[in-house]
Amino acid sequence: MGTKKIGIAGCGTIGQKVATELDRGSIPGVNVEALTSRNLEKATLFAESLATRPQVLPLAEMVDRVDLVVEAATGQALDGIAKATLGAGKDLMALSCGALLGREDLFALARERGATIYVPSGAIAGLDGVASASAGEVRSVTMTTRKPPNGLRGAPGIEVSGVDLDSVTEPTIVFDGPVIEACRLFPANVNVSAALSMAGIGPHRTTIRIYADPTVTRNTHEIEIEGEFGRLAIKIENVPSPTNPRTGQLSALSALALLRRITSSVRVGT
Repeated sequence: MGTKKIGIAGCGTIGQKVATELDRGSIPGVNVEALTSRNLEKATLFAESLATRPQVLPLAEMVDRVDLVVEAATGQALDGIAKATLGAGKDLMALSCGALLGREDLFALARERGATIYVPSGAIAGLDGVASASAGEVRSVTMTTRKPPNGLRGAPGIEVSGVDLDSVTEPTIVFDGPVIEACRLFPANVNVSAALSMAGIGPHRTTIRIYADPTVTRNTHEIEIEGEFGRLAIKIENVPSPTNPRTGQLSALSALALLRRITSSVRVGT
């Protein structure tokens, strides 16, 4: 199959975790070829800590040297990363998948250039079951997310909700509505709901309730799907990353698992 050259766009919590694990040889035949970031100096310092010493390059130069780009940046940055990657006919793994919702232009660009967009499961599980259920009639998909208040700090949706996170003493709902709107108001917090909607019945019909919950120490997601197949219930309690409470440690592990699946000769699951 040969070596798959990976470029990582974004050197924050998830990007560093993915790069570090690949640097250790955790997935045979997958190498970190290059890194890029808004802060190239910071990325260079990180690259020097890796045994393979990947190059640190501007986005366009990195895309030219790799087979697949892992976007581990932000929703705002995804547009430029996606256009550069897909436009060059290279595959893209998008962790900020909330920013993909409604972007038919990017999907069309991928088709035109023969590229593939990969969306990892992120901080949730069970998307294979959701996809299987959605091959038939699905009546509803609902997700309930509970995060410690600090995990929601800085989200535009908090200002819209009028909730003072410093005064929250009990589980307090800050959003209840369609995923398409949740991803706009909480772009760094609920990418998992975007992945759920893309695997199932879409971001307009998939609903999410978000709680600022001081009684939890883990990012908790509960998913319920009802359809002709029956009922599916999934619950995940993710340990927040110590360097970024907005994301759980499962997010980076999910990206690694998807890279392993892409390059494996045996693929398990729907």
